[in-house]
Amino acid sequence: MFRMLRFLAGVALLPLCVSVSLALLETLRSLPSSSGSLLSPETVWLLTGYFLWLGMWFFLPQPVRAYVVAHELTHALWGMLFGARVRNLKVSSQGGSVSLSKSNMLITLAPYFFPLYTVIVILLLLLTRHFVNPVPLPLVWLFFVGLSWGFHVTFTVQSLMTTQPDIQAYGRLYSYVIIYLFNLAGVGMWVVCTTSATFGTFAAALIAHTIAVYASVHDEIYARATHLYQTVTPPLLRLLHHHGT
Repeated sequence: MFRMLRFLAGVALLPLCVSVSLALLETLRSLPSSSGSLLSPETVWLLTGYFLWLGMWFFLPQPVRAYVVAHELTHALWGMLFGARVRNLKVSSQGGSVSLSKSNMLITLAPYFFPLYTVIVILLLLLTRHFVNPVPLPLVWLFFVGLSWGFHVTFTVQSLMTTQPDIQAYGRLYSYVIIYLFNLAGVGMWVVCTTSATFGTFAAALIAHTIAVYASVHDEIYARATHLYQTVTPPLLRLLHHHGT
């Protein structure tokens, strides 16, 4: 029963995935670009860090242990956030584990949507900004944000391509939708924290696109239901009339 409800919830949230994606793209496009350039310097440095990581991912040995550390620490951090007791944190290049006194959906799926190293970079940036204003080398910070987020994305995708008990616990569709939504919403938040974009810009774009996408889905469902009704009803009425006579 709960698996079916989670599946239906996943289906209902699919349009929201489209809305968050469009809102993020609109927020990135809102960043001021240099004259004659399609992208802002901030976006360029973010993408430079991201694509540099992709090159490292494909051509250098993968730092699996660093990912396992982030994965298990993220479980532990989110567990503590919800009041769980953390015990027996183990990490090796072959895998890791952590024991928690309680669990829920967010604790279970957190490593797939919470980029620990990116969050560390952003917290260091905000801490530096608190003491030094303006922040020195602001674009270099964005480079490391892009690099660390690339680390998170590649290892997350690789993990999701294998059987994961974390995913099976809540069903594939529902888990994938939640992971996608939280990842994109998180990107929107760290773009706001590290660039000239504002939370108001991102929130307004998200609300507008959510209304538009769900309205489009509603109109499409209504049109198809109306067509089905008009197609099926006349033959059914004729059949009922035939049996009635």
